[in-house]
Amino acid sequence: MPQPFALVGTAHPKPERAEELKQLLLSFVEPTRQESGCLEYHFHEDRNDPGAFVFYEAWRSQADLDAHLALPHMQAFWERRMDYLETDLDIRFLTMHSPYEPADRTGAQPPAAR
Repeated sequence: MPQPFALVGTAHPKPERAEELKQLLLSFVEPTRQESGCLEYHFHEDRNDPGAFVFYEAWRSQADLDAHLALPHMQAFWERRMDYLETDLDIRFLTMHSPYEPADRTGAQPPAAR
C-alpha cells in the first residue's frame, strides 16, 4: 500500500462561536470515517492552547481527500468557515516516513504510563 496522504489542521474559533464550531466539527467525524478513502480522522482540542481545535486526517490518496472536500457539507463549511474562526485554518500536509500499518482496533491496550 502506498503511504497515506495525511494532514493536520488547527482552528482558532471566535470565543462566542467555539462551542457551535466544536459541535459542527464533531458532527463530521463519523460520516468522514465511513468514506472509502479515509484511513484515520481524529478531532482534538489542544491542551496547551485551550479552545484551539486540531484535526488529524489520513487518506488513501490525494484523490480521496479531494473527493471528501468536494462533498456538499464540506463545501458549505469551507464557504462559511470564517463565520466561526478568528484566523483561517492552519493546514499542514504531512509526509509519513514511518511505515503505515493500520491500528489493530480489536481490543488493543494503550502502552503503560511511564
